[in-house]
Order: sequence, then structure tokens, then C-alpha cells
Amino acid sequence: MTLAVLAPVLLPVLAAGGYWLLGWNRGTAWLGALAAGGLLASAIVLSGAGQAVTLWGLLRVDALSSFMLVVIGAVSFLAMLASPAYLAAELAAGHTVPRAARRYGVLTQTFIAAMTLAVIASNLGVMWVAIEATTILTAFLVGFHKSKQATEAAWKYVVICSVGIVLAFLGIVIVHYAALHAGLATPAALDGATLARHAAGLDPGVMRIAAVLLVLGFGTKAGLAPMHAWLPDAHSQAPAPVSALMSGVLLSVAFYAILRVKVIIDAALGPTAMRILLVSAALASLAVAAALLLGQRDYKRLLAYSSIEHMGLLALGAAIGTRLALVAVLLHILGHGLGKSALFLSSGHINQAVGSSRIDAVRGLVLRSPLLAGTFALGLLALLGMPPFSLFASELGIVRAGFSAGLGWAIALALLLMLVIVAAVGQHGRRMLLGSPGTTTQAVLLPKTAAVPVIAALVACAILGITTSPLNDLLQGAAAIAGATP
Repeated sequence: MTLAVLAPVLLPVLAAGGYWLLGWNRGTAWLGALAAGGLLASAIVLSGAGQAVTLWGLLRVDALSSFMLVVIGAVSFLAMLASPAYLAAELAAGHTVPRAARRYGVLTQTFIAAMTLAVIASNLGVMWVAIEATTILTAFLVGFHKSKQATEAAWKYVVICSVGIVLAFLGIVIVHYAALHAGLATPAALDGATLARHAAGLDPGVMRIAAVLLVLGFGTKAGLAPMHAWLPDAHSQAPAPVSALMSGVLLSVAFYAILRVKVIIDAALGPTAMRILLVSAALASLAVAAALLLGQRDYKRLLAYSSIEHMGLLALGAAIGTRLALVAVLLHILGHGLGKSALFLSSGHINQAVGSSRIDAVRGLVLRSPLLAGTFALGLLALLGMPPFSLFASELGIVRAGFSAGLGWAIALALLLMLVIVAAVGQHGRRMLLGSPGTTTQAVLLPKTAAVPVIAALVACAILGITTSPLNDLLQGAAAIAGATP
């Protein structure tokens, strides 16, 4: 079992070493996919363990972290399967060079390793270090193309997320201070499980300050308003598989950190404090997404603003805090990761073929590439929460839980904002898919090696919308650890 705990971190590190030593070529291009496949297999093994596994007092895998490893493994596998075709097209077009492709391989694998470390860390300090490492690593990936826009996006990402991560660090320092004054020994003063058990003895005034700092800090990395401004620029400039990883996994890893500290803060202060913070962030995020999607002219930025919407929905579900709400939140994390991966991978090939990410540059996609148009259209339907995709089931669960918990006013406002988002995204998607291609008749092709992960993501998202049977026990166990109330 020790090997299974370490494998999610070690496998991508070994793949990164392979890229560093051998470079990116036909023989090594699939190293990332193999490592991600091994990560997913390890996550499945750990999810069936039935009990928490602790290693060295610093790493802990329970149902919640196992579920997050499944999400990371699934989305990483899809992104790495699509990477060889994407980079081959970039190399053929002269948009990148073999040395840059080698750097891509090293950075993506160390990025995945940092995310896995973040979700299996039992120590809040180690979790913080791992999340900060993702900022450093992905900054180079955001600026991968070295254009003016990419460089600006990378710097904006670093500056804003660094501010957020400093706030989170201050929050963790304050929690540590409260733990020491409550009599906890130094090794246990940052252990999440220990803090949750002894939270009743933590000073309430100190913990209120920590709650605000932690939500603002980790919420910045999760793309929650008001610290969301980095997200559209970074996601629109990064290579498509990296955008899939950042939107589909990185945001959720940051939100996982919020779930972990929420358990401690709820035990120390009761649920009201975090509920106020999370409902405020949720509604602000939905309002920002709705307002900016209406006039959006860039389809990659459109997908990025959609991520802000979905993080807002996760925050709303976490604020409700019941078992139904948290199960729906976890299902939403997985469904969003699968759906957003399909969309970003599809948009990457549209961008390579058209040479622009502007919505006006893409017309008549159905006529120019039926397969790519079909995957993009289905991805949009999944993103908008249409059946049979799992996002429909998870959003319905959040709505039901909200009304049952007495937060009907927040749910009603959220539904109104979501209606605006559906109309905006639907209108932009219609223009891209059904508009007249005019004089442009160039075909937009989706390579077979890229089509497989996109189709697989959509199929998995649809299956989860019909039945969650394979994940039922894991979802219920993870929701309980996340502090679900009856």
C-alpha cells in the first residue's frame, strides 16, 4: 500500500526525468500518458482500500483524497493522450521547437506530481507548498508560446496567484498559532485530521481571521471572485492540453484545499462563518461569469469564464454542506474536469486550424469538420448542464440541497445567473457551429489520437450522468470526510 500512496507522485516525476534525459520524440511522446494511466490505476487501488492510509505523518490518503486522485488521473490521462498530436501540429507549423517540446514534457509531469502531492498531504504546510509549486510550474506553461499576450498572461497569473497564496500562508500560520495555544504539540499543529478533532479548543476570534484569509487565498487559485482576474488570460494562452489540466484539475485541487480547511473551521466556529464566505464568493463568481460571457469574443476565454461559473457552483454546494450537496459537489468536480477537457482539447485543434481564438474567425464548423463540431457541441451541452451529462445531475443535486437547507434565495439568484450564462454560451456556440463559413472552406481536422481522448471524456461524462454506481461508496465516504451534515 505504501507503493500505491507514493506512485501518484513518483510516476509523473519519473516521466519528467525521462523527458529531461531523452527529450520529446516519437519514442518518448507517450511517456506522459503512461505515467498518467499508472496514476489513475493507483488512485483506483487506493479508492478501494476502505480505510485511510497514512505515511510518515505527512501523507494521508482517505476517501476524499482518493477521489481527487481519480479526478487528477482521469483528466491527466486525457490531456497526455492528446499532447502528442497537439505538439506534432505545433512543431509542423513552426510554432514551437523540439527543445520547447522537451520542456513541455518536463513541466507538465512535474505539474501533475505537484497536484497529486497537494491532495495526499496530511500536513497543511506541505499542501500549501505543493499548491505554490503548481503556480511556479504552470507559469512557464502559460507562457509556453512566448508571444506578448502569453508573457503578459504568465506574469499576471504569477502576481495574482502569489498574492493569493501569501494570504493562504498567513491563514495557515494563524491556524498553527491557534493550535499551539490550544495545547497541540508542534508536529500535530498543522495536521488536518488532528486539527479537525481538536478544533473546538481553537480560539474563535483567531479562527475567524484565518477563515477569511484561507478562503481568499485558496479561492484565488480556484478562480473564485473577487480574485479571479488571472484565470481567463492564463487559460486562453496556455497550450490546449495544459488548459485542460488547469481548468479541469488545478482549480479543483485549490477548491479541495478549501474543503479541507472548511472542516476545521466549521468544527471551531460552526457552519455559519464559512457559509457566509462561500455563498458570497459563489454568487460573485456567477455574476462575474454571466456579465463577461455576454460580450465575449474569444472562445478560449469563453471556456475560462465558464470555469469561474463552475467554481462558483462548487462554492455554493460547499456552503450548503449537507451530504447531498457535497456528493453533488464532488460529482461536479469530476464532471467538470471531463467536460472541460473535451472542450479545451477540441478548441486547441480549432485554434491550430483557424489560426485565431476569436469567435468571429470560426464559422460553419459543422460543415468544415463534422466530428470536431460534434465534440465541441456536446462539450458545450455538458458544460451547460444538459442531460444526460453528469453536470446536470450534480447541479440538480446542489439545487435540491440548497432549497432543503433554507438557502432558496441564493439558489434562485444562482439559477437566474446560470440562465444568462446558458443564453450567452449557447449564442456564441451557435455562431461558431452553424454560422455560414463564407469564402473560408478549409477543413478543420481532428487527428485520431486527439479524437480518442475527447470522445472518451464525453462518454465518461454521459455515463456518470446516467449512473454513478462505480463511485457511489467513494462519493459517500468522501462527502463524510468533507464534513457533510445530514
